[in-house]
Amino acid sequence: MAKVLPLFLGLALIASPAFSSELGDVTVVVDTHTIPVRVSGNTPELNALAQQAFGSHGRYRAEAVGYAYDIRFTAASASSVEVDIVKAGGSAASGVVSGTSLRNALLRAADLAVERTNGQGLRGFFTAKLAFVCGSGSRKEVYVSDLFGGEARRITSDGAIAMFPRWSPDGTRLLYTSWLHGAPDIYLINLSSYQRSTFESFRGSNFSARFSPDGRRVAMILTGSGNSEIFVSDSEGHSLVRLTNSETPKSSPCWSPDGSRIVYGAGETSPQLYVMAASRGAGSRRIAGGFSGWCSEPDWSRTNPNKIAFTSKQGGNFQIAVVDLSTGAPSVVSKAPFDGMQPNWLADGRHIVYTASDRSTSRLCILDTESGKSTAVSPRMLGSAMQASVLSR
Repeated sequence: MAKVLPLFLGLALIASPAFSSELGDVTVVVDTHTIPVRVSGNTPELNALAQQAFGSHGRYRAEAVGYAYDIRFTAASASSVEVDIVKAGGSAASGVVSGTSLRNALLRAADLAVERTNGQGLRGFFTAKLAFVCGSGSRKEVYVSDLFGGEARRITSDGAIAMFPRWSPDGTRLLYTSWLHGAPDIYLINLSSYQRSTFESFRGSNFSARFSPDGRRVAMILTGSGNSEIFVSDSEGHSLVRLTNSETPKSSPCWSPDGSRIVYGAGETSPQLYVMAASRGAGSRRIAGGFSGWCSEPDWSRTNPNKIAFTSKQGGNFQIAVVDLSTGAPSVVSKAPFDGMQPNWLADGRHIVYTASDRSTSRLCILDTESGKSTAVSPRMLGSAMQASVLSR
């Protein structure tokens, strides 16, 4: 039987959909690096969403008085929002932003407000979309939603375990792994027609498929040779090329922003991270060496090509860590009593969506990698949520 790196911990830790109200939330001491803002919407729905969005952003803190900016959102139509930004001292800016719905327009307008006020050149990330897994036991399905769980839709009905959903860069397709026919195979879903096709179904296990940044290639793990190896195909699953060849279990291949390299996890009981050329698989080198006995589930920032986030074991817990490739220095960026796993970068290169988990449930959260602030975003009504893939808009 092929050796497969034991990174299915996200499944093993989920037992029931009961929620702890604290799971996922970590507050930090207010410091001078945050911007005080007053945020409001002219309807209860807009106000709640605006408060939730800015409350998840580590660059801002809400203040009723003494704020640097007063940011107001007003519904202009069924799918547009006017945003008014008033800076303390008198200067102001305003505009009308349209979206696919009123909710989407608010998030677009909030992104605009972030870009106008953050002072660090950060991109907005509120309009990101998520693909993720919900469920428990042997029934887990793939869902898509906005960043805060709104407009959520279930897109699979496999009645089996689904894992590792990954967006195509243009957001039109989704790869995922399912035990639909008793063994893990890779499937491709067209999100305009919801038509599903088998992407790879070789003997053994087929999993962790991920599109390259240009959408033309897919990296994946296949075990048909007897070992878990990294393969690359075209965007339709054809023209397979094997990049690795060793008995060491491998997992979670992720492309560099320019598509020239792949980072992955390797090792059976103490996995570590390695980077190799995506064209030939040669020249693998270890990164974050000696930092932790468990380094896995890497995600390469599209905004900062020197940053890779990953899951690290720290004492008795899993935490989110980031390695800076320019210095080789890794650091733990989550600071929570629960497990933090499965990081996925947001568009600003500062925040991450990840899975917060305890022995009874899990939630999707936004993590500010600079302060350690964590905010749960997946609605409780969806139950246990995990394995988010971010589509930046």
